Amino acid sequence: MIKTRVWAILLIILGLGVGYFDYYSEVAPLSDTYSRPFKLGLDLRGGSELVYRADISKIDPAQVGDAMTSLRQVIERRVNSVGLTEAVVQTEQTTIGAQENRLIVDIPGVMDVNQAVQLINKTPSLEFKIERTDGPEKQAILKARTDILAAIKAGEATSTALARLGALAMEDPDFIASGLTGQYLKKATLQYNQGNTGTLGPTIGLEFNDEGAAKFAEITKNNIDKMVGIFLDGELISAPVVRTEIPDGRAEISGQFTTASAKELVRNLNLGALPVPVTLISTQTIGGSLGLEAYQKGLYATLIGFLAIAIFMIVWYRFPGLIAVISLGIYLAIMVAIFKLIPITLTAGGIAGLILSIGIAVDANVLIFERMKEEMRRGKTVANAMADGFARAWTSIRDSNLSTIISALILFWFGTTIIKGFSLNLIIGVLVSMVTAITLTRTILLAVSPSDSKFSRFFFASGFNSGKANEKQGA
Repeated sequence: MIKTRVWAILLIILGLGVGYFDYYSEVAPLSDTYSRPFKLGLDLRGGSELVYRADISKIDPAQVGDAMTSLRQVIERRVNSVGLTEAVVQTEQTTIGAQENRLIVDIPGVMDVNQAVQLINKTPSLEFKIERTDGPEKQAILKARTDILAAIKAGEATSTALARLGALAMEDPDFIASGLTGQYLKKATLQYNQGNTGTLGPTIGLEFNDEGAAKFAEITKNNIDKMVGIFLDGELISAPVVRTEIPDGRAEISGQFTTASAKELVRNLNLGALPVPVTLISTQTIGGSLGLEAYQKGLYATLIGFLAIAIFMIVWYRFPGLIAVISLGIYLAIMVAIFKLIPITLTAGGIAGLILSIGIAVDANVLIFERMKEEMRRGKTVANAMADGFARAWTSIRDSNLSTIISALILFWFGTTIIKGFSLNLIIGVLVSMVTAITLTRTILLAVSPSDSKFSRFFFASGFNSGKANEKQGA
């Protein structure tokens, strides 16, 4: 009994310590080591959201997932490069109407996003193409282009002419796509050595990753004495002639570069060339006052929910209800600490998940206390009813929480950004509640386990039971 009471005291002290950390980390100056303010999402802090449509028409369907992941990483690096380190970049596939792959960039606290928009839009798309040899295919492309120009000159609409003559007219007559793009670029460097073309001046050295190096080696091996066109945003900037196979994945771009333009190109390439083109389709700005209002209402809702549950538990379950409220307070302190330490971006959906998890946290105690009441009605002492109540309620608590976690995981996997925040907080809340509602509550109740008397049976009874009936049944 003494050991249990010591553990109960230590757990309560630990809970108070966590609560103090939550408070101090919020009010401490930013320079303080323990400063951990909430990381608020766009809907609570205010800020801007950019939505881009990704053009995957030229991507192999089997590689769309990898391409979108690469796109997200590239945009993340670009946005972070201008100091927007709290930006959240996510990919999303819409199925309403025509299926689209989208990129969503949330930038909390930033109302003017022109700098980030320009950086994303201006960063080049790099592609290497192989010289197309003379032959029937090249002649067919040239003829299709000539026919289109003639049709347009004769008054036919451009779209109609393109639809009639087919995609052949859109092909480049001089170069063929090789599949080697900026997606495989490892880094770019500025060089002042004499380039392969024999010209002096700044050049750009390119180093590919392992997969890109293999592709580049294959291209140079099969195209000796042919040009490899280097296209930046669809514009040919250099077309060096392959003299020998290059197996190490290192290439060089030379051209009419000034030092300033070469530096800018190296910077943009190192930020990452887009694996797929993107188009900005919408922007949304949430004012700081609106976000603050949503944040305050979320906190009020959490507080009201906690107080309502606390009043019900104490009134209906008496002393065990009071212990459950103490455990619930420690549960909230632990949840807040988790949000601050990981940190988890707090959104309106996340607050909703937290509020719901409060009810789930106390639900386990309700099952336990109702089981205790049944055991006392069967004539067992308070201590025995308490032990059996925890033991027999465990399977129901385990199964219900497991089903909630499975549902939340499905929501997290398939849901949108708001749904993901809700489900993530719900999962964390359920896991933490299984510790506080069972282990913590059980330890404190066992520490204060009273003798079997009329007084103790009244305070451990629940609802409208006075304790006298329980005492008679237990006599």
